[in-house]
Amino acid sequence: MTKRKFYHIIEWTIALAACGFLVWKLATYDDYAGLWVTLCGMGPKQWSALALCVALMPVNMALEAWRWKTLIPMSWREAHRQVYYSKLAGLITPWKLGEYPARAVLMEGQSDDVQCTRDNVWSRVLSMGAVGSATMTMAIVIAGVAAMIMDNGQWTMDNGDRSLEIGYFLLVGTVLVLLVVALALAPRLLRRWAEVSHKLVLVSVGQSLVRLACWCVQLALVLYALGAISNFLSQGNDCFKFLIPRERLLQISNLPIYYLLVTITPNVPIAEAGVRGAWAVVLFGSVNAALAGVLLWGINTLLPCLVWPFLSKKDKKFA
Repeated sequence: MTKRKFYHIIEWTIALAACGFLVWKLATYDDYAGLWVTLCGMGPKQWSALALCVALMPVNMALEAWRWKTLIPMSWREAHRQVYYSKLAGLITPWKLGEYPARAVLMEGQSDDVQCTRDNVWSRVLSMGAVGSATMTMAIVIAGVAAMIMDNGQWTMDNGDRSLEIGYFLLVGTVLVLLVVALALAPRLLRRWAEVSHKLVLVSVGQSLVRLACWCVQLALVLYALGAISNFLSQGNDCFKFLIPRERLLQISNLPIYYLLVTITPNVPIAEAGVRGAWAVVLFGSVNAALAGVLLWGINTLLPCLVWPFLSKKDKKFA
C-alpha cells in the first residue's frame, strides 16, 4: 500500500467518524419542540437575519483559510480543504486537538515523494498550528477584556458576586501574559521546525481579530433572529442609531465577552454546545439565548462538515 492510499484511508475514516458523531448529536438533541416553536414565531426580518448568519459561515471559514495560508503558504483551494477537513477531526477529539494533525494528514498524504517525510510535514504543521491557536486565543482575550472594561462593571458572575469576577480577571490576565511570553519566544523556540517571525505573529493576531468580528456579527444575527436580544438592527431611520444608547452598547460588548467565556472554559466537543448555550443565557438573560448558542454552533460546525466532501479533491500547490 502506498503512503498516499494509507493517508486517504485515514482521511475518510476520520470523516465518517465525525459524520457519525454529528448524526448522534442530532438524534439525541432533546429540545426540537422548543426550536420549532421559536422558528414558527419568527418574522421576515428574523428569517433574513438567520439567513445572513448562515451566509457568513463560508466567510468565517475563508478567514480561517486566510490565516492558515499566511502561516503556511499554499493555494487558496488547499487552505480551504484543510480548514474544512480539520473541522471534522476537531469535532471528535477532546479540546479540538485533532484539527492540526488532520491538516498534517492531508499534507503528508498528497504525495509519495520521499522528501515529504513525516517529520518535516508534521513538525511544520504542528508548530504553525500552535502559533495559529495562540494568536486566535490572544485576539479573543484582547477583545473580551476590552469589552469587559467598556462594560464598566455591568457584567458580573453568580448574581453579582464580584469575587468570582475578580478571580476570572486574574485567570484571564494570567492566560494573556503566558500567551504574550509564548508568542514573543516563538521565533526562537520553533526555529528548528518552522519559520516564525514577530511580524508574522502580529499579522496572525490581526487576522484573528477580523475572524472574531465575523463570529460576533453571526452571534448578534442569530440572537436577534431568536428574539434573545432587543432589536438594535432597525432602530429609527439612522442605521447608526443603534450605536448610541448605552443598553445597546452593553449588548454589543457582551458578544466578545461571550467568546472569551467560551474559550477560557474547559470543555470537550461532546459538551461544547451545552457550554456555549449556558454562557449565552448568563450574558443575554434569555432562554432563547441558549438555543442561539447551540444553533450558531451548528451553523459553524455542522455545515462545514457537510461541505468538506465537495472540497476533498487533492491540490498539491503548497509550499
